[in-house]
This record gives sequence, C-alpha cells and structure tokens, in this order.
Amino acid sequence: MAAVCLIMVILFSSSSETYEEQSLIPVLDRLLADEPFKEQLQSISFNYAGKEISIAADGYSGFIEFFIRKAAHFLTYFAMGGLLYGGFRSYFGSRRWCVAVSLLIPLLFAASDEFHQSFTGGRTPLVQDVLLDFIGATCGVFLIKGLMGRRKKTRKSC
Repeated sequence: MAAVCLIMVILFSSSSETYEEQSLIPVLDRLLADEPFKEQLQSISFNYAGKEISIAADGYSGFIEFFIRKAAHFLTYFAMGGLLYGGFRSYFGSRRWCVAVSLLIPLLFAASDEFHQSFTGGRTPLVQDVLLDFIGATCGVFLIKGLMGRRKKTRKSC
C-alpha cells in the first residue's frame, strides 16, 4: 500500500504544476527534430474533450506529447488499481469487495485530482481524463485478479 500512497503523492504534486512546468514539448522538439513517422501520423485527427488532436492543430511535438500524457494517465492508474487489488486480496483473502474498493479508490482519487487541477493555472479538469484513469485502474485490477486466480489454480493442481 506504500506504493499506492507514493503514486497518489506524485499525482497530487504533478497536478499542482502548471501545464508549462510539465510541458514535454521542448524536450520532444530536440529528441524528435527529424519528426519520425510524420507522414504516417499526419492523417490522424480526432476530438478529445472538444479539442482537435492532430499534427496540424498541435504541431508534431504537441501531438506526440498528447499520447505520452494520456499513456501516463492510463499506466499510473493501471498500477494503482493493480496494487490496490493485490494488496487487499493478499491481506483480506478472496472477497468480492476487494474489486469494488480497488476500483472506487482510484475513481474517487482521479475525480478529486481533476478537481484539484481546476485551481492550477493553465490546467483544465477533464471528465475524459477521469474516465481514462478509471479504465486504466479497471485493467490493472482485472489483470492482477486474473493472475492471482491463475496462481491459486496452479497451486491447487500441484
């Protein structure tokens, strides 16, 4: 559970920073100066939270940064959900509420974190990010649930 608390502290600290403080664009501009795969990526365009996401709208580095940021949302909450479930299940045993609590905590934290962002300059709280976080947590919970279930079946068959 210490790892979950560490994740929460990092997320809270991160959402206290302005967009400019967190921007990866200057680094990406240097690392991806030759804009690899630009031709293949130029045709991708979609809306996220009412904003067009494309190379034309965001520039090459901004477009790449969008995917890095959303992957960070998903993977952070994936880890949080999986760690919560693994911890609750190991401590309390096989109980149905372990899944519910392991999903509820990340959902409430994601919502409160987005609300917290509304007080940070240059940051926009998004319902879409809460949903992405929840999907990440859900995938983490069910992956660990499946792995723990498989491990339990393997032990019984030995």
